[in-house]
Amino acid sequence: MDFADAPLTPASRSAPAAPAARPGRLLEPAEWATAGIPLLRNPRELINGVHERHAPVPSTAVVAVLDADQRVRASASFTLPAAEPDGWRFRHALLVHLRRIVPHDLRLRIPVRTAVLVYCRTGELRWTETDGAWMWGLRDACTLHGLRCGAYLMMNGDRWQVLGEERGGRRPGGRAKPGGRAVVAAGGERPRAEAVRRPGGARRLPDGAERPRRLPESEGPAGSRGPRSVAARGS
Repeated sequence: MDFADAPLTPASRSAPAAPAARPGRLLEPAEWATAGIPLLRNPRELINGVHERHAPVPSTAVVAVLDADQRVRASASFTLPAAEPDGWRFRHALLVHLRRIVPHDLRLRIPVRTAVLVYCRTGELRWTETDGAWMWGLRDACTLHGLRCGAYLMMNGDRWQVLGEERGGRRPGGRAKPGGRAVVAAGGERPRAEAVRRPGGARRLPDGAERPRRLPESEGPAGSRGPRSVAARGS
């Protein structure tokens, strides 16, 4: 007996498999507000310190680790090439720099140190998907490094703002200057005053005293020394 093939109907055709939904790798402001993020006692002081040490330009992220008294123990700044916001990529970059500047606190049951993030960009200081990806990356990086997730601050050429709060202000030094540095600052200390060179090879120290300029044996020719990184202390 012969059987004719039944015609395919739209219902009988197998639909192509739908692409897998992209995992949620960003945080909405409402999620951030319910995450228990600790308030900063003095965000203006933090912004001033970030500007002094790192001079961030647009697309620069500065991650700072605070101790229990909210003093900056270590910080690092870096930039990432412009690309689609990806919380996993941001988390990896944050972890790389956190591991450079402070040891992890995974052995502690309750974190005693807090990581905060300042992101410098152009445009208005309103939440964007890029901010959401950075927030997701910061929260996840803190979990993996044994830190408490702290505040997320946005900065442009004129102003700064703590996300989810009304606190904000004018950016130190006015508009962003090109040539931002990627450095590590430790111990919450201000940079030491540098000696001023005077004619004849002498240097004037901050206290007004003078001493001859002497080249240590370990110091190479002028201009041969690269950027300096300072290891975290008091961690």
